[in-house]
Amino acid sequence: MVEMKVNASELKGEGKIIDKLSDFLKEKTGGDVRTEGKNVIVTGEGEALSKKYVRITVKKFLHKQELTETFKVIGDEETLKIKERKISEED
Repeated sequence: MVEMKVNASELKGEGKIIDKLSDFLKEKTGGDVRTEGKNVIVTGEGEALSKKYVRITVKKFLHKQELTETFKVIGDEETLKIKERKISEED
């Protein structure tokens, strides 16, 4: 059994975005998905739960919600983190 944690703590002020992410991951991976605060934990087996697949799926979710210009996905050893992009302002 493989467990992948997605830290979505920086998705603030986005309403029910964590629940939408949880539902999207459950639909796409077919694994068990649970939410603990600002973390979404996906457990299951097989190719649908590889780190690369979950990362691509989270990127697709951000694109679908039109958040790709604001957020990006960064991977650690066991965790994926959704971080806010630093937008430099040029004068």
